[in-house]
Amino acid sequence: MYRLYFRRMSIHFSIEHSDTHTAARVGRITTPWGEFATPAFMPVGTRGSVKGLTPQMIRETGSEIILANTYHLMLRPGGMGVSELGGLQQFTGWRGPMLTDSGGFQVFSLSDLRDLGPDGVVFKSHLDGQRIELGPRQSMLVQHQLGADIAMAFDDCPPADCPPERLDAAMDRTIRWARICRQEHEQLDRDNRQALFGIVQGGTDPERRKQCLAELQNIGFDGYAIGGLAVGEGHDRMVRTLDGICPHMPKDKPRYLMGVGYPKDIIEAVKRGVDMFDCVLPTRNGRNGLAFTSQGVCRLRNAQYALDKRPLDEHCDCMCCRGFSRGYLRHLFSVGEMLGPTLVSIHNVRHFQRLMLDIRAAIRDNNLSVLVGPDIPTAVEQVEESA
Repeated sequence: MYRLYFRRMSIHFSIEHSDTHTAARVGRITTPWGEFATPAFMPVGTRGSVKGLTPQMIRETGSEIILANTYHLMLRPGGMGVSELGGLQQFTGWRGPMLTDSGGFQVFSLSDLRDLGPDGVVFKSHLDGQRIELGPRQSMLVQHQLGADIAMAFDDCPPADCPPERLDAAMDRTIRWARICRQEHEQLDRDNRQALFGIVQGGTDPERRKQCLAELQNIGFDGYAIGGLAVGEGHDRMVRTLDGICPHMPKDKPRYLMGVGYPKDIIEAVKRGVDMFDCVLPTRNGRNGLAFTSQGVCRLRNAQYALDKRPLDEHCDCMCCRGFSRGYLRHLFSVGEMLGPTLVSIHNVRHFQRLMLDIRAAIRDNNLSVLVGPDIPTAVEQVEESA
């Protein structure tokens, strides 16, 4: 059995209440930069910024942790540049917990710009075409330089419905790279300030998922993420995959479902014991004039809102809903004023954080099983992908 030496945890995860009817739990994760309640939704600040929002605005939505991306920050300004400026929290002005993606998702999302090999990935930079090498060692070094509270192991994220040989190769790479990441992390993080999560791959095949998880547990991580979902497999197959893997995940470690943000997906994942989520859905759609409300989706570019005096959502307490009408918001988008995307992004992030508040309250009341997430129309997906 392969296992690295034991060390003191750099984060602390406690479970405060477990639902009596589902596997859901309310917990708290304490990090060097503060703590956050779980289940948690993390807004995405890919390049060190949640687009259009200041750290204070993000904090006022109820967000307690945000995510940044290693690949993009490695390109500009570079890991060493962020380190010289004090690390991500000092660099960005966000004085709270942060998580960095490893750059592994770009293996999937930039498949037309990369060559995948046994030791890592060679990218053609989407900025200038420059050759960029990124593998487990480089990912750990850059994430150490960035200094987020939680780093992710470098993995190979295969597309949905890929051939079995591609799926097996991705799982093998993920396990092999996870070992290297753990070794590198132990050497780099001597002061034990940064947690490291492993990422479970295996597509929608339950046996591959369990095999990958078992190997990662042998290596030993501070938390475990479920990767390779929300890549085209659909809601039902996602839920079946979670049914197959979640019962086998360590109960005393955080569980993170990567890249998942549709409300019905979040609720079903929480019922199966998932603790952390991230997605660009609220901000990307907010920048395109699409708001999520308790009554459904509001497309602000539609003419029907031109003289609408109502707030986006009468039940919402965000600064957008407290001070601005739908008619004014539509005007901002019609004339291209940047305030429109900012205000609707604030509202959308707050909408998702209010969902998480409702979820945590339902778990404490032992009635999460009756909570059902709304279906979001396909048009929302099209807006998200086109942005």
